[in-house]
Amino acid sequence: MSGGQKARRYFGTDGIRGPVGSPVMSPDLVLRLGRAAGRVLCPDGRGKVLIGCDTRISGPVLESALEAGLASAGANVTLLGVLPTPGIAYLTRTLGARAGVVISASHNPFQDNGIKFFGPDGRKLDDATELAIEQALDEAFDTVPAEQLGRVERIRDSVGRYVEFCKSTVPYGLRLDGLRLVVDCAHGAAWEAAPAVLRELGAEVVSLGVEPDGCNINDGVGSTSPGAMAARVVETRADAGLALDGDGDRVIMADHTGAIRDGDCLLYVIARGRQERAELCGPVVGTVMSNLALEHALTGAGLEFLRSKVGDRHVLETLHEHGGIVGGESSGHILCLDRTSTGDGVISALQVLAEMRSRERSLAELCEGFTPYPQRMINVRVASREAAMADARLSEAVAETERRLGEAGRVLVRPSGTEPVIRVMVEGRNAEQVRSEVEALAGSVRACVGEGAESEPHH
Repeated sequence: MSGGQKARRYFGTDGIRGPVGSPVMSPDLVLRLGRAAGRVLCPDGRGKVLIGCDTRISGPVLESALEAGLASAGANVTLLGVLPTPGIAYLTRTLGARAGVVISASHNPFQDNGIKFFGPDGRKLDDATELAIEQALDEAFDTVPAEQLGRVERIRDSVGRYVEFCKSTVPYGLRLDGLRLVVDCAHGAAWEAAPAVLRELGAEVVSLGVEPDGCNINDGVGSTSPGAMAARVVETRADAGLALDGDGDRVIMADHTGAIRDGDCLLYVIARGRQERAELCGPVVGTVMSNLALEHALTGAGLEFLRSKVGDRHVLETLHEHGGIVGGESSGHILCLDRTSTGDGVISALQVLAEMRSRERSLAELCEGFTPYPQRMINVRVASREAAMADARLSEAVAETERRLGEAGRVLVRPSGTEPVIRVMVEGRNAEQVRSEVEALAGSVRACVGEGAESEPHH
């Protein structure tokens, strides 16, 4: 569907996202989006569509607009309230809905928001369906006759249903009694559900990021700022910690020493555990951003490792294509398709905690077979991602960096799918060389087309 991809004006790699009030994320656009989605997803004028959101102050405004648009097309709407993205995917499947809609900008700051859709199977919509919705956005806005308008209801126990589902993904009878865990919910969608899951499984929970006020989501907490969680682990002498992102589909953990364990580490632990129990099917799938050491560790253990493009959508496609069940990204977006249909931070953390408990080993011990190579990434802000990537000077700078690194390292320069930035990543065995090379390459990008940069060092 490359042609469909080129024709897109609104949908990116993870739905539609942007600053609230901008042309791509205004109540007017969301109203029309609801009507267009209703026409495409419920073409017979019937069917149920679920709506859930995170804790952003803009959520209720956009929820009202989306609800009105869907109902105007004849779709019945069920409001779930604040719920993690994977919880919305789960309820879409179990309640027999035509679609589920998430109002969230995930790890972005509170000023942003977004809309993404799940199909009746709890998986993200395919390219063709998203393109059809975009095309319907161009149609004149109309409303079905009054007697055909959709009805609206609200489910009051959506969090409880999701909590029970999460608990069902660990082996029967497994308990977390005796474990002290720090849980950072990023003041986001999982602020109620995540601590409840762990407490009901017997863990002693130290909560962080559970006081959402509409404007503090992801602010110095959560998976994009795991240092707060790691520090609390050391302070409270916890056995481990986990930090979720704003919509609850990503997780970063820390072991009992406070050492941060990213998605690559967690994917290694989950894959090796399933391998030892002969439960692993197909290859393990990472992305072009996955640490080279992960590939070496897994292949050294006799597992096949494949890389997809960045984005859980592409990881999922590769898993389906090759019959795999476990994959993920270093950002902490992990797929365990033998447990659920989409990335789920709580469920991913539970898989790791289950390995700790069943094998009676600490997270640090479970990660011993994987030592990440030094990797650094710098985001360079640009006016146009497309123009930046097409600049011949950028290609020349990348080639020169690769020449200097040789086989001892790896370079990746790619446009973000959600922000106006070019991501510059360098990885290798020598930390000092990695640092100097990524800074030099980011400087080359800025000299060509950049407007500034913000560093996001890894490992």
